[in-house]
Amino acid sequence: MIRFKDYFNKWLYDKDGYYANYKSIGKDGDFFTAVSTSSFFGGTIAKKIISTIEEGFSPANTTIVEIGAHHGYLLADIIQFIYSLKPELLNTLNFAIVERFENLQNQQKKYLHESFGDAIKLTHYDDITKVKLDDAYIIANEIFDAFACDMVYTNKEEKLQLAYVNDDKIVFNDCDDKEILEHCEKYQITKGEVCLDYKVFSKILCDNFKRFEFLTFDYGDRYPRNDFSTRVYEKHNVYPIFEDDLDLKKLFKKSDLTYDVHFNYLKDCFKSCGLKDENVVFDTQLKSLVNYGILDLLEILKANVDETTYLKQTANVKVLLEPTGMGDRFKTLKVRKHS
Repeated sequence: MIRFKDYFNKWLYDKDGYYANYKSIGKDGDFFTAVSTSSFFGGTIAKKIISTIEEGFSPANTTIVEIGAHHGYLLADIIQFIYSLKPELLNTLNFAIVERFENLQNQQKKYLHESFGDAIKLTHYDDITKVKLDDAYIIANEIFDAFACDMVYTNKEEKLQLAYVNDDKIVFNDCDDKEILEHCEKYQITKGEVCLDYKVFSKILCDNFKRFEFLTFDYGDRYPRNDFSTRVYEKHNVYPIFEDDLDLKKLFKKSDLTYDVHFNYLKDCFKSCGLKDENVVFDTQLKSLVNYGILDLLEILKANVDETTYLKQTANVKVLLEPTGMGDRFKTLKVRKHS
């Protein structure tokens, strides 16, 4: 019998785990992301980075750090839009990727070199603990839903239970983990996912970077739903973890495993590092992308391309912003630490 959190880690991060080898994203993969939907997602982040530099928070020689870059598409989109909007910054900016798997590092290096040659300064790290910088702009798209989580459930006797996996079946036993018990009491969680490693991650950022802006996108919400959100993605099919007849043995390490992010807890983790409430800002993806200037980018596009190209890009951007879809389902957290 294995604790579900450890099972989750093995599923995704073992040497033969799902994330250990390159996987396609988009129509040929198991799921879509904002990056695979439109290059204007990365373009809007680029515009936000430029405005952060222009307002004086970040210096022109800051390091743009992406955590979990997969193929490198998002960072490439950011670089391309920086070149289009303010090309002189490519002479001063530094770029870094945090990626634990060497084969994925090689894929990223190859793709970014094919795209930009020697025009950018790129460094790879295999762990966020090894990145220590005076100034950084840190980007993470859909990483917190891939942090290994526990699952908890309150039984009829009102006793908190913790999930384990035994013979490829999920079972619950009494929880004696003091931290989890205290966490569930604080956030009134009776059923669902718990990941205490968010606090470890936020402390690493605050300790290792003297000044930074951190921007992350993920699905979830402010408050826990008090229901299970853990699910499997396989070839664009979604399977709740407790779906009848779900074959965990067959899906193990061969499909994506994920869950909804508890953003109020993530926000509290950064605030526990001494950051003020106004420097830890939660919002929907829709509001954030609009505030960061995605519609301005479309206006620039409209003035420079034919109507067919413009309408095609506009349709893709609408998917990112759709209030009943990605625009509201995905949330953002923007964190600033002043030196």
